[in-house]
Amino acid sequence: MTKPFLEMSGITKSFGQHEVLKDIDLCVKKGEIYGILGPSGAGKTTLVKMIVGLEKMSSGEILMDGERLPSQVLIQKIGYMAQSDALYQELTAYENLEFFASLYGLKGKERKARIEEALNVVNLIHHQKKQVHNYSGGMKRRLSLAASLLHQPDLLILDEPTVGIDPVLRQSIWEQFYELKKNGTTIIVTTHVMDEAEKCDTLGLLRDGKLIASGSPSELKAQAGVSSIEEAFLKFGGAQYAN
Repeated sequence: MTKPFLEMSGITKSFGQHEVLKDIDLCVKKGEIYGILGPSGAGKTTLVKMIVGLEKMSSGEILMDGERLPSQVLIQKIGYMAQSDALYQELTAYENLEFFASLYGLKGKERKARIEEALNVVNLIHHQKKQVHNYSGGMKRRLSLAASLLHQPDLLILDEPTVGIDPVLRQSIWEQFYELKKNGTTIIVTTHVMDEAEKCDTLGLLRDGKLIASGSPSELKAQAGVSSIEEAFLKFGGAQYAN
């Protein structure tokens, strides 16, 4: 059996008396798109924040390629796009990416090439000189995605990446995810959108801090005896799900 690229074992997280995550065991294979599906408040963001060291687990262990996270060395191999856009509003898109590239230690021709490549991926190459405060919400999301791609990470973590993005561009961005996957990038994406869940190789269904089921979309539908992921989610115990 192939060793998981990312492995989360016995993960729990409590804020005071409130248990947000409850004994999560989760494995992600190298080069797959793993979706974490669940309603708001299910614990999706808390779970992915632990991988990048932005949230401390109460108990459990996270391994990436056999090494324990969080790690100063491994963090350089992870790209993270948060739900909220951490951008400098008075700078242009290009200037924002120059700043983030410098944090990753990118210099000279390599920095320029990576920035242009990232801008092309998110279709912002013609808007690179525009100040970010003049961007729409969807354009800001795309620029945040570009920033997370600059250093060509082995693991890309995307927290609700397509919120506020129109359907046509959303399709285009997913096509880019597939290209990244072809090149060996492992992607973890959180979502509450059912049609996006169908695009993932593997899904973990999260409800009230518990992983209620996991498998490929087709496996989950077959196990539940239903024809859609939404029905499968409800069948596995997400009866209070509300989009």
